[in-house]
Amino acid sequence: MNGGVEGLDLSSIRLIGTAVTPAVMVSGCGILATGLDNQIARMTARMRDMMREWRALPEGHPRRPILREEVAILDRRHVLLARAIGFIYAALLSFVVTSMLYLTKRHTNIPEALPVVSFSLGVALLGGMALLALASLRLSRRAIALERRELEESPPP
Repeated sequence: MNGGVEGLDLSSIRLIGTAVTPAVMVSGCGILATGLDNQIARMTARMRDMMREWRALPEGHPRRPILREEVAILDRRHVLLARAIGFIYAALLSFVVTSMLYLTKRHTNIPEALPVVSFSLGVALLGGMALLALASLRLSRRAIALERRELEESPPP
């Protein structure tokens, strides 16, 4: 006996596994998108705080140029992460298309390579997202270096 799998079509199990894999990637994309969205929201709030501080400082205050640089860095980071989140949603769509292609494969004549191409596109988009996130982290280090330089250059109280 085969433990209750007698008469079960193994090609159906493979088809389900093949269709589920992209669905798991969709879930992963959702988690990544939530994380990036939270990061973007924190950056936006930080930028507003820095602009409020900049406006409150008198003209010629030594902190104003630093704030201007940091806002520029945050703006560039925001652009990178906005693109990254776009890549995530495009990857998510690609994985949904892959699942749909596999699920309709039994009833339609879909070329074997099409779902593979769709899945590969999703993986490539996630790779692009990772590169953009890494570039954002690099910019984040630049903003921290500005703060640290200001701290080291300021006279003791």
